[in-house]
Amino acid sequence: MNFKEYNTKQKKENNNQLAIDFDGVIHKNSKGFFDGTVYDEPIDGVKDALEQLSKKYKIVIFTCKVKPDRPLIKGKTGEELIETWLSKHGLLHYISEITCEKPRAILYIDDKGYRFNNWESTLNFLSNA
Repeated sequence: MNFKEYNTKQKKENNNQLAIDFDGVIHKNSKGFFDGTVYDEPIDGVKDALEQLSKKYKIVIFTCKVKPDRPLIKGKTGEELIETWLSKHGLLHYISEITCEKPRAILYIDDKGYRFNNWESTLNFLSNA
């Protein structure tokens, strides 16, 4: 891929893709890591939101659950667990990709995110956390 092709690809992904965290944003995750499974119900309103958003954007789930160093849980990878759960709840067809890497996106939706403005306010925020 040459520079022009790469630039076209990244512009398209930056403008047409949403990156959404899984635990705490799609999956309630009320017990944290717990036993490594995907055990909880969907967050209220997520199905309608994904349906609406998928009409305009490619939706990519980014989650640590699919990191390659994560052990198998009940013989399944994190991606397999998430795909099974999404399918069970009628959400899989809204999702284009599941990854542990930060994808290019117009917006990142994450329950643990922090909106960066400057380092002074960031350090202040962290010292009070």
